[in-house]
Amino acid sequence: MAKGKMGPSVKNDVIAAEDVITSELTRGERALDLIWRSWLFIFLLGLIVFFWSQTPADSFLTGSNFKLIALNTSEVILLAIGETFVIVTAGIDLSIGGILLIAGTCGGKVMLALSGSHAQVEMGQYPHATTAICVGIAVCVVMGTAWGLVNGLLITLLKLPPFIVTLGTLGITFGLSDLISGGTNFFAPVPPSFTDRIGNGMFLGLYVPIWIAIFFLIVAHIVYHHLRFGRYTAAVGSNEEGARRTGIAVNRQIVKVYALAGFLAGSAAVLDLAIFTNISRASHSSDNLNAIGAVVIGGTSLFGGVGTIIGSAIGAFIPTITQNGLVIMNVPSFWQEVLVGVTIIFAVYLDQVRRRRSSK
Repeated sequence: MAKGKMGPSVKNDVIAAEDVITSELTRGERALDLIWRSWLFIFLLGLIVFFWSQTPADSFLTGSNFKLIALNTSEVILLAIGETFVIVTAGIDLSIGGILLIAGTCGGKVMLALSGSHAQVEMGQYPHATTAICVGIAVCVVMGTAWGLVNGLLITLLKLPPFIVTLGTLGITFGLSDLISGGTNFFAPVPPSFTDRIGNGMFLGLYVPIWIAIFFLIVAHIVYHHLRFGRYTAAVGSNEEGARRTGIAVNRQIVKVYALAGFLAGSAAVLDLAIFTNISRASHSSDNLNAIGAVVIGGTSLFGGVGTIIGSAIGAFIPTITQNGLVIMNVPSFWQEVLVGVTIIFAVYLDQVRRRRSSK
């Protein structure tokens, strides 16, 4: 009888124990899943902690330095937004760095030409600066958009792979930029008022280019997630033939997406001129790497159809934070490029591990 009484009790205890273990495993799995979903923030935090521990006090972990990092990231964010839309269509744009360069070169040359005579500008006098700045900004944006249109038209009309088209455009834009500039910097900086109001201008404690990047980021997020343009872009990347059969003008959408990427590259050229007062080939040799890396790290699939604007913006901080920390650590410039590349590859690897885990 005693044995009979103990049977159900023991069985119930075993069942209760199994429930507890299952519950604990579920909580552990949820915690691990949360960690994987937040891996990008954790990775960024790890970078910050590493450079904070390896650099002199009051050098890396300061408000002024983080404002500088955000300022330098503002250009990458604009490029990454455009690249996100392109990659969501299952395409690629290798030319955005070249488009930025040629747009900035043409816009800067126009600014200097309209600001005054060559002698006046060389002496630091800019009597027609306001007109020159407005026209120069327009040239940057129009030039960037035009090159984006060229990419889109070549891809759709000639049925060429985006990789080949944009690789060719990259070489063309870099070569033309050298021809226009003579392979050197401008003979004088762009009008100081442009730099004072935009490049070094402050609003609510942040540089103006940061606010411009935030504005584009918000608009792009709304367009991608809530408007027809974003839905059509994702549909083309998910299934191009299926999108065509549902009535979407696929070729027109692809042209629009590449034109948008060119427009944002031209806008980034405006920020580049405002921040650095000049523009050169050497400073934009890794723009493509930084932008594409930011997009992939942020969660956009290279196979198309899936993307996130906010994720791309967060991913854009990885190369700039890495480079900033390495500069403070006095790491030679050629090693900086190597380590930034390694960091991007490692971050992409972590994202792929997360994807494989979530697909199981």
